[in-house]
Amino acid sequence: MTKTRLSLYDTTLRDGQQTQGVQFSTAEKQAIATTLDQLGVDYIEGGWPGANPTDSAFFDAAPETRARLTAFGMTKRAGRSAENDDVLAAVMNAGTASICLVGKTDIFHVETALGITPDENLENISASIAHIVKQGREALFDAEHFFDGYARDPAYTLDCLKAAHQAGARWIVLCDTNGGTLPHRIADVVSDVIAAGIPGERLGIHTHNDTENAVAGSLAAVDAGARQIQGTLNGLGERCGNANLIALIPTLLLKEPYASRYQTGVTPEALEGITMASRQLDEILNRVPMKQSAYVGASAFAHKAGLHASAIVKDPTTYEHIDPASVGNARIIPMSNQAGQS
Repeated sequence: MTKTRLSLYDTTLRDGQQTQGVQFSTAEKQAIATTLDQLGVDYIEGGWPGANPTDSAFFDAAPETRARLTAFGMTKRAGRSAENDDVLAAVMNAGTASICLVGKTDIFHVETALGITPDENLENISASIAHIVKQGREALFDAEHFFDGYARDPAYTLDCLKAAHQAGARWIVLCDTNGGTLPHRIADVVSDVIAAGIPGERLGIHTHNDTENAVAGSLAAVDAGARQIQGTLNGLGERCGNANLIALIPTLLLKEPYASRYQTGVTPEALEGITMASRQLDEILNRVPMKQSAYVGASAFAHKAGLHASAIVKDPTTYEHIDPASVGNARIIPMSNQAGQS
């Protein structure tokens, strides 16, 4: 059986940097990019060139990576051409092969936040993506507030996606920007989008964790046909964070039906380094690693209860859903008054 390829897009260096209390230096961004490349992600979003000095400096001295280094920006502003928008020009001048632009797809945000007409917004999307493609670059479109917009006005929201698709966007990423859409709804809407003519192999998903459902929502989108997942290491991100690639990647490689159906750029050998990657990021941020983190936490394979420990000695699969070594972690059996007689 031929496996379907899933694309992994990391935005730790851009969206992750929006976490309260997080600010990477250029050297730290270089180190994280190298770790991400060794892990095997397909895209590394380096930041927004021109938006702040650190992001601009990173693109000036970015490490060589197998992954596609991606610059992030926004669609052109109304009333000017894509060629004459200085903000878009700064993103283009970063020189990356791939460029991801965020654009409004919720009619409420178009009229209230941007203060422009729906048609002007569609033109901004179309012209910006076409400008990237004309320059021989790969274009990605982040459909901001997509799920809220779809609930409000599905026809207009789909028009925004179609504008990006017809202009040549390689990936159209459905963003749950406010993080409030539940997994079953994400699956339904992704199915609607594909039925409306946007191919699943061109669709990505970008979820936030405001309901603790970012990972589940990403998997629901894949189940419905999306083929790119955006996320961050350790779930960094604004407010409650983004979809956690540290949890998603092992799930895709080790859990059914994903392990049998899909392939990513992460090899089993690279997966053994995912615990180290998680802890490296915490060290850079001077944070204590969360013991209860799925797969990589120090307590993820700790068996304190006597009943559990007794069974683990006989057969680890009694209380472990995977071999901890497959993700570079280790089993712990702490001794305490809960250890039991056995």
